[in-house]
Amino acid sequence: MVTVRIHGRGGQGVVTAAELLSTAAFTAGKQAQAFPSFGSERMGAPVMAFCRIDTRMIRTREAVTHPDVLIVQDPTLLHQVELFAGLSGEGYVLINSTFSLDELGIGEFLKSMPSDHVSVVPASDIGIKHLRRPIANTPMLGAFAALTGVIDLAAVQSAMRQKFPGSLGEANAAAAKDGYDHVVTHPAGERSGKDHARAN
Repeated sequence: MVTVRIHGRGGQGVVTAAELLSTAAFTAGKQAQAFPSFGSERMGAPVMAFCRIDTRMIRTREAVTHPDVLIVQDPTLLHQVELFAGLSGEGYVLINSTFSLDELGIGEFLKSMPSDHVSVVPASDIGIKHLRRPIANTPMLGAFAALTGVIDLAAVQSAMRQKFPGSLGEANAAAAKDGYDHVVTHPAGERSGKDHARAN
């Protein structure tokens, strides 16, 4: 089983990200569940959502306290809540930012993790490019596919097209592709999104 915990703020599509991820897993022929944490739902408040993916039926329903994958949609949360609590030393970390791990102040903290398990993705910038708003969740799901290999990009894009029919679905699918490509190009999170933008 692969467990995912997604952190962000109210209004950033954190719950939608978990739902899309579970739909993508179903599309890929796997079992999945997605659900939010319970707490304040006001705009801007910290929000968590969880997803489990497995090849077998999933019976457990409790919150994910020991995630295999941590997705951080809002980097302002990095030093405000215990985002990394329970994360496996062999886990995966995806952070939405235009700054490197060292610039974010967590390079030293994450140096014990495998370098190819950590990536910083300029997801908000990608959202602006394709959706005209700093929407990070769909680029981050493309990045998830590239970083973990748990599901492929085609399944992620299919989930987005199901959720958002027409041009909006295509725009989200394109954003997911950019998130995927960024991880493939910068797998270790050493370079920032600014570097990526200059390189392209």
